[in-house]
Amino acid sequence: MLVLVAPGQGAQAPGFLTPWLEFPGVRGALEAWSDAVGLDLIRYGTEADAEEIRDTAVAQPLLVAAGMASAAMLFQDPADFPRKVGAVAGHSVGEFTAASLAGVLPHEEALRLVRTRGLAMAEAAAVTGTGMSALLGGDPEVSVAHLEKLGLTPANINGAGQIVAAGTLEQLAALNEDKPEGVRKVVPLKVAGAFHTHHMAPAVDTLAKAAGDVTPADPRITYVSNKDGQTVATGAEVLSRLVGQVANPVRWDLCMETFKELGVTALIEVCPGGTLTGLAKRALPGVKTLALKTPADLDAARELIAAASDDAADAAGA
Repeated sequence: MLVLVAPGQGAQAPGFLTPWLEFPGVRGALEAWSDAVGLDLIRYGTEADAEEIRDTAVAQPLLVAAGMASAAMLFQDPADFPRKVGAVAGHSVGEFTAASLAGVLPHEEALRLVRTRGLAMAEAAAVTGTGMSALLGGDPEVSVAHLEKLGLTPANINGAGQIVAAGTLEQLAALNEDKPEGVRKVVPLKVAGAFHTHHMAPAVDTLAKAAGDVTPADPRITYVSNKDGQTVATGAEVLSRLVGQVANPVRWDLCMETFKELGVTALIEVCPGGTLTGLAKRALPGVKTLALKTPADLDAARELIAAASDDAADAAGA
């Protein structure tokens, strides 16, 4: 079974959309989405520097647009998408990419909500100096207890030995001086605030109001939620979780456990891929993985999709 996943904030890099604009339909889609959200996605994805695209209000719609555009290039016939993809999931803002790919939200509606989300989270982050840092290695239970002692939140429990701490800059500075036992390294992340913590509560309220005008459809592909790694069957529940997740920890470890239970054999991470495939390589041994970084990865991705479809057909006929 093939799982398609979408990365979260921090995966963006200057110029990462440039090679994708050569493909028919991509520029037109990005122009339409830019008009829908009032943001020049093409400029930000091709010309802007690292600091410009670090801005939460820019990074989030940029990542979702990139994920949707690159996913569309995987299938010549859009009808193949629900037939050949067994499940979708996204990390943090990548959940909006996944929800759109699953048919819960039209692409432009997903981007409008993400734009609202990004602006609201940027505003919430500006109230107090906050940030996030990744902890590499160590025992998760020991690390979580240590973070709580420092007043930090384990905002992302990613599995494969990685937890992301979030809190004030002072709390993160204390973490640098006092790492949990067994943690090899603490790496500051390129984000502008303590996402998925109580610091984002005002953004939840803003996003909830915007979501009130949306009528979601039920997912046409199995959708796996960051909240608890569970599959969600109704569009209303998906939308509710998308709103609440802004201030809730991301449980990517539990998402990967669900992938195992579903029988995952292959995993593709849409553009700008890399982070989630890295976690999958460590946490899902035996699963074939591929990250869509540039269009040069498309042929290999299509071969992996074909192989996963053949495996699924063989399993069904066994």
